[in-house]
Amino acid sequence: MRKLTFIILLISTVAMAQRGFKDSNRIGIGAGVTQLNIYTDNFTVTPEMGWIGGFSVRGNYYNNWQMSFGMFFTDSNFSIPTLKGLQQTQTSFKMSAVQIYIVPSYVAIEDHLNLEFGPVLQVNGKLGIDKDDENNLLLDQPGLIAKDIVDVSKINANFYVGINGGIKNVRARIGYQYGLTNFFGNLKNNDNVKLLGEKMKGNIGLISGQITIYL
Repeated sequence: MRKLTFIILLISTVAMAQRGFKDSNRIGIGAGVTQLNIYTDNFTVTPEMGWIGGFSVRGNYYNNWQMSFGMFFTDSNFSIPTLKGLQQTQTSFKMSAVQIYIVPSYVAIEDHLNLEFGPVLQVNGKLGIDKDDENNLLLDQPGLIAKDIVDVSKINANFYVGINGGIKNVRARIGYQYGLTNFFGNLKNNDNVKLLGEKMKGNIGLISGQITIYL
């Protein structure tokens, strides 16, 4: 994955640089916060705050259009109501992921405002939970405990829309991602989920806000 990412970044940088000195080619480093929701009928999900950070390359493509390539790392969180012993509580789940995107953007105001949209490839591991919460009973699915739903789909496709605004070298980037794939698709392999006879389906909804510094 690291070698592939480096090759894509190198090609993107070289290709954008060929358009000349007048183009607004930029390498950006950004970081910010996220709020993760999962749209599903299987659980009552409460969005929680997380973080996101990484780098991007942005350059002119054609007329008022630019292309942007980026790789970001995120720890984003949500919670589900559970029963721990005799006490009802919210159990938090962490999604650690790498996101790679190549998206076009429309230059609404030169050097100040871009409108962005396009696909995002997300690679993530299992959901993370505190060890003490692994055996919490899921209130929405009494036949399952928290650790039964951590083995989610590892590769997901999202669609991103957002704005990138500010001054030439410092931008605020606000965006929304919707998951096109079934985030809970991999749960069909869990024996306890099979016993329920219920299809697990969920789609990611991720809001992010970042500050990007362009070098």
